[in-house]
Amino acid sequence: MNLRERFLGTFSFKDVDRVPDYEFGYWTETIDRWHREGLPFEKRSNRDIELYFGLEGFMSTETLPFKGGLWPPLPERIIKEEGDRATIDDGMGGMYIRPASASSIPHYIRYPIKTRADWEQLKPFFDPGTPGRFPLNWNSIAESYRERDYPLGIKAGSLYGWLRNLMGVETISIAFYKDPDWIAEMMDTLVNLTIKNIRRALSLVKVDFAHWWEDMCYSRGPLLSVRHFEEFMVPRYKKIADVLKEYGVTINILDSDGDVTLLVPGWLKAGINCMFPVEARFTDINELRKAYGHRVLFLGGVDKMPLIAGEKAIDTELKRLTPVLEDGGFIPTLDHFVPPEVSYAMYKYYLKKKRGWIGRNGLST
Repeated sequence: MNLRERFLGTFSFKDVDRVPDYEFGYWTETIDRWHREGLPFEKRSNRDIELYFGLEGFMSTETLPFKGGLWPPLPERIIKEEGDRATIDDGMGGMYIRPASASSIPHYIRYPIKTRADWEQLKPFFDPGTPGRFPLNWNSIAESYRERDYPLGIKAGSLYGWLRNLMGVETISIAFYKDPDWIAEMMDTLVNLTIKNIRRALSLVKVDFAHWWEDMCYSRGPLLSVRHFEEFMVPRYKKIADVLKEYGVTINILDSDGDVTLLVPGWLKAGINCMFPVEARFTDINELRKAYGHRVLFLGGVDKMPLIAGEKAIDTELKRLTPVLEDGGFIPTLDHFVPPEVSYAMYKYYLKKKRGWIGRNGLST
């Protein structure tokens, strides 16, 4: 079987020769450590390492190359540098502190959107008709995908995640209560943009999955109430998913960290059916499969922490997930980037054990 057949077969609960061999990615500090422990120094990017280990994705799995979200990007400028951090004007009206560590997220001290007036300033940047969203040679690019043997996806955007990045958790949370019409307007703008992009893209090329990004949960559950999620987001997700279904796209991969358990029913109702990366410390993949059966798919789900603990812990973790692997609809990867506490030798042990587990024996690591 080729990569595309294996991907589609796994997520359709069909018999496959083996499960795809995917992994999520690596923090820069992890790669730096592995260089000291034997990884060839020229292997520096996530893609370099995927190729070196013979992995088949997921971070390098292709999606159509158009520009979703805010476009064109606004230029940033450095306001101040102190020691190992810099204060950045993000060009959108916000300001953040960028730490030296590549694994640390920027810390916003002023978000771009605080008021409706701020939103009105940025709203034109979500216009689907803005030139440059699609490459000038889009027709020839679309044609090049027709005879592929690997899975191809389309980015289905975000509702909560993009807005939270622009507003911060506090401002968006208050707006749900104090100005729900404003939240609805912003989300409708994003829905319109995403649907226009989807229709333009999929009129010329068939894809195998859609990838959504939200990051709307933390270790104890969602960052907003389930009531607001069901009211504001589920119907809008469904509008997008219904358009995708018109073009034959029924595998919808939703990227959110944290405990997603309470939101899975709403996503399934909307047509979003694959959970990623299913952080094992917070979301129980076995319980989700028991609750929703073959309605729910999984990409990820392997707890990264046992790779710090050692070989026995890795063996135990793979055994824990064996019932779901055998049931199907599950492509296992570590449940986030590999942290720098994981040694190069232990990661190679994990890959060797995982490959035997998914049926890809004999591949050197």
